[in-house]
Amino acid sequence: MSSENPQDNLKQTILISVLVSFVTALVVGFVSGGAGSFAFPYWLKTEIGRLSEQPIIKEIVKPSAPEAAVQTQEELIVKVVKDASPSVVSVIATKDLPVVEQYFGEPFGGDEFFRQFFPEFQVPQYRQKGTEKKEIGSGTGFIVSSDGLIVTNKHVVSDTEAEYTVLTNDEKKYAANVLARDPVQDVAILKIEKTGLTPLRLGDSDKVQIGQTVITIGNALGEFRNTVGVGVVSGLSRSIVASGPGTPAESIEGVIQIDAAINPGNSGGPLLNLNGEVIGVNTAMVSGAQSIGFALPINKVKKDIEDVKQMGKIIYPFLGIRYVLITQQLKEKNNLLVDYGALVTRGETREELAVTPGSPADKAGILEN
Repeated sequence: MSSENPQDNLKQTILISVLVSFVTALVVGFVSGGAGSFAFPYWLKTEIGRLSEQPIIKEIVKPSAPEAAVQTQEELIVKVVKDASPSVVSVIATKDLPVVEQYFGEPFGGDEFFRQFFPEFQVPQYRQKGTEKKEIGSGTGFIVSSDGLIVTNKHVVSDTEAEYTVLTNDEKKYAANVLARDPVQDVAILKIEKTGLTPLRLGDSDKVQIGQTVITIGNALGEFRNTVGVGVVSGLSRSIVASGPGTPAESIEGVIQIDAAINPGNSGGPLLNLNGEVIGVNTAMVSGAQSIGFALPINKVKKDIEDVKQMGKIIYPFLGIRYVLITQQLKEKNNLLVDYGALVTRGETREELAVTPGSPADKAGILEN
C-alpha cells in the first residue's frame, strides 16, 4: 500500500498547472510581442512609402496686386504741362514799316522874304528813309497734326499784309502760312513745313463742368513763352463782345469762362484739362478785371480743323443776304402786306448790301425789298 498522502498529490497538481500556465503565457507573450515588434516597422515603412508616393501639395500665396498710385492734383498739373509744352508755340507777326528820320529845315520853304527876317530859324521835320521789318504783335498757338497744322486765334493773324513766324519750344523758327481764317468765330489755322510733330489730344468740351480744374499755356505779354496758369471753370455758354488793337468788335457766343490768367499774348493757346486734353482755345480777357478769361470750346474748333485737312479752307453754309424777321412793328413801319417772313434789306452803310453779288441768293433771283 502506498504511503503517499492525497493532500500532497493535490498540491503537486496545482503547482504543475501554475507552471504550465506561466510557461504558456510566457511563450504566447513572446510570440505576440515579437510579431508586434516586427509588424510596427512594416506598417510605418508602408505608410511612409505611401506618403512618399503621393504628390506634394504646397499652397502658393499670390502677392496681392499693388494698389494704383494716386497722383495729387499738383503732380497731375506738372505732368500735363510737361507733356503739352512741346506742342505749344509762339506766333509772331512782323511787317515792313517805314523808317522815319528827323531833320531840321526852313519852315517857309526857302522863301527869301521870310528868310531876311528869320535867317537861321529852323524847325524839326520828318521824312521816310526806307522800311524796316518790325514785330507788330504776337500770340500763341498749338499743334494739331504731325505735319504742321496749328490752331490760333483769328485776331492773332488778322493783318493780311503781315508775315508770320512760329517759334517752337525748342527755339526753332518756321515761316507760317495762314491757311484759313474763320469768318464766324475767332479761329485761324496755320501751317508750317515740318513733319514728325506731336499734336495735342483734343478733348470733348461738351463734358466740361463748372468747377473743374483747367490749365492755360501761352506766350504771356509776348515775352514769356509757355507761361502756365491754373484755375477752374467759372461758367459755361457765355456770350461776349471782344475787340483788340486794330480789330473790330466781335460777338462770340457759347464761350467757357475761366478764372485762370489770360494775358495779352496768351490768345490762341490751349485750355487743358487734367487729362492733358485740349478743351478750349484761350481767346479773351476782361480788361480792368482780374481772373476773368474766356475760351472757345474745342468742339466748335474741330470742324475748322477737319475742313482745312480735307478741303484746305473753312466752309460755312452761305446765302449771301442781309435780312430781318418781320414783326408787327416792322410791318406797320414799312407798310408790308404780309405779317410773317423775312425782309431783305441793306445795312447802315453803302457797303452792307442786301444781296451779295454772285452769292446763292443772287443766283436764285432774290432782290432787296
